[in-house]
Amino acid sequence: MREILGRRRRLRFRRKARTARLDAAITFAVEWDWPVLPGAGLRATTRTSAGAACSCPDPECVVPGAHPYDPGLLAATTDERMIRWWWTRRPDAPVVLATGGGAPCAVSLPAVAGARALAALDAMGMRLGPVVATPTRWSILVAPYGLERLGELLYAKDSVPSSLRFHGEGGYLLLPPSVAGTGQVRWERAPLTGSARPWLPDVEAVVDALVEASTSTPGGGSRLAY
Repeated sequence: MREILGRRRRLRFRRKARTARLDAAITFAVEWDWPVLPGAGLRATTRTSAGAACSCPDPECVVPGAHPYDPGLLAATTDERMIRWWWTRRPDAPVVLATGGGAPCAVSLPAVAGARALAALDAMGMRLGPVVATPTRWSILVAPYGLERLGELLYAKDSVPSSLRFHGEGGYLLLPPSVAGTGQVRWERAPLTGSARPWLPDVEAVVDALVEASTSTPGGGSRLAY
């Protein structure tokens, strides 16, 4: 009996998780006008020594489940019918945001450095928008920026740690409640419930704190992991 009840609970949890991904994708795309698409996801039964294996053809994928694949990034859309079609057929697919253009950009850094950076920004009284977290990395969403603007900003720095990654035009970011090879994707700072399109800070407002936190974090955290 316990085994049957446990199986039923797991099935209910899976159904709820699948519905949550579709609901989240629709909120991002339709209510907030953020272009999204389903990510590669993870193989249901295959694991490697590093953890869950990606469903893409690369057996040594370094970001399992955390990248676009069939469809490619250019397929990202805000069309509700397309989104429902995708997640009806792949309910376990992670939700991928196509960054840049009119959509949010992001700056990501190792989780330990991310916690330090948020503490420093809070101490400064800086207003932040949503922050996405995985067990290994935190990503601060910022207003859209161009590569030229970002280049000028970084050129003025003495050095920029390799652990910092910039998700701008042509980039992407996994959004909650996705699951990647490194674990659950969640909101460290969630958008306000029932709010309109979330407010986002300019990248200039946060980059100094992110560079400082990444530079001062032992180990650097430059390993490619999401």
